[in-house]
Amino acid sequence: MVQLSELRPNPGARKKPTRKGQGIGTGQGKTAGRGHKGQNARSGGGVRPGFEGGQMPLQRRMPKRGFTNAPFKKRMVTVNLDSLDRFAAGTVITPELLKEAGLIKKTGDGVKILGEGNLDRALTVRAHAFSKSAAEKIEAAGGRAEVI
Repeated sequence: MVQLSELRPNPGARKKPTRKGQGIGTGQGKTAGRGHKGQNARSGGGVRPGFEGGQMPLQRRMPKRGFTNAPFKKRMVTVNLDSLDRFAAGTVITPELLKEAGLIKKTGDGVKILGEGNLDRALTVRAHAFSKSAAEKIEAAGGRAEVI
């Protein structure tokens, strides 16, 4: 039986970091791999990502089009129709019920029902949005698609 106090990493699994500037015999002495002078040889030196030596950077040369609505984007959680088969006929399906059943982790900005798969039982589905095909399939099965 292995004792906790006897556990050791495999040989070669742990490697000591290179200690730079520890003398000429180490191969990393004197300039410590930074070369001679220049911006990168200095303490705190170097350039920011995307810097091209003063040349107009590629990201600024490219034309910009459109806009992004990212801060106000609605992040809907999607659920397919075939995953609603686990519920009995006549069940009222709400986002809270979907969360309890483990079909979704969180509601986000809302729940959208998508039409992937078929539905063979009448269910009342309450969600924030429905795809056209999902709403049609729910109605065809004798259920109701209610927008919250």
